[in-house]
Amino acid sequence: MQEAPEVSATDTPDTPDHRTTEVTMSQHMSERMSGRMTEHLSESTLPGIETAGVGALGATGRPLPHFPEPPLLAAHGPARVIAMCNQKGGVGKTTTTINLGAALAEVGRRVLLVDFDPQGALSVGLGIRVNELDVTVYNLLVERGHDVRDVIQHTRTDNLDVLPANIDLSAAEVQLVGEVAREQILARVLRPVMDDYDVILIDCQPSLGLLTVNALTAAHGVFIPLECEFFAMRGVALLVETIDKITDRLNPRLIIDGILATMYDGRTLHSREVVRSVVDHFGDQVFHTVISRTVKFPDASLAAEPITTYASTSGAAAAYRQLARELISRGGAA
Repeated sequence: MQEAPEVSATDTPDTPDHRTTEVTMSQHMSERMSGRMTEHLSESTLPGIETAGVGALGATGRPLPHFPEPPLLAAHGPARVIAMCNQKGGVGKTTTTINLGAALAEVGRRVLLVDFDPQGALSVGLGIRVNELDVTVYNLLVERGHDVRDVIQHTRTDNLDVLPANIDLSAAEVQLVGEVAREQILARVLRPVMDDYDVILIDCQPSLGLLTVNALTAAHGVFIPLECEFFAMRGVALLVETIDKITDRLNPRLIIDGILATMYDGRTLHSREVVRSVVDHFGDQVFHTVISRTVKFPDASLAAEPITTYASTSGAAAAYRQLARELISRGGAA
């Protein structure tokens, strides 16, 4: 049997194109910042999605389209798989996986969240005691004889299930190195439940190692959360190059569903400039919806609930509901 080619972060050379893209983005950002330093930092109406109406300019500097309420589905499955990916940590991958999944579940979609980070934050954030689990996604990857349906955990949110992980997953990369077609093992694990769900969201760890390559190989689309901070922009070009490699070598169907601006603060010039710079470089790949910074997210995590139930009427919940509608309207989910 011929072994599938290996793709990892170390395969991604620091090509002139990558360096040029990064330098261009840095220069563009610096020029914008220097040219607008005198701009007043507070505005009577902040350009966040909470206050922007349809047709008004949103935080991305583009007119906000109308995202209709999605119709109910007559039948469920097969699932579209989306990898939540960014090699930088702390950009909102887990928060977005939980809350986007909950928002999709609210509109009648059956959603499976795959915790693919050894930290297990997604599982803990939905009230699962990961240290008490005997079988997790790790066992499904490295052992035979387990049924994925027996490992999936139901949550308190209707239509929202979790495939949990814990620290054991950190050993998977070493154990999978010698496996044939090691990049395709997660796809094999998920295959039996593809017809049970409408959307499968994979919360990736903050790296471009073998686990992330597995997630990208199993996925139909990639969701890139991007913190509204200048240094968070620097790795996006590298990530896009890695996605291009996966598409070329392992998964021709893989596309970028969109880039999501997170931790946005419309009161600061820096947040606004970062968003506008990303839109300048990536255009319509950037979601119109932005996720503002709020203390309600850590509060919801502490309560082990999605924001859509913990603070249902908040602007943060409204943002993720809008994101779910936008994703469906783009064709990224059924």
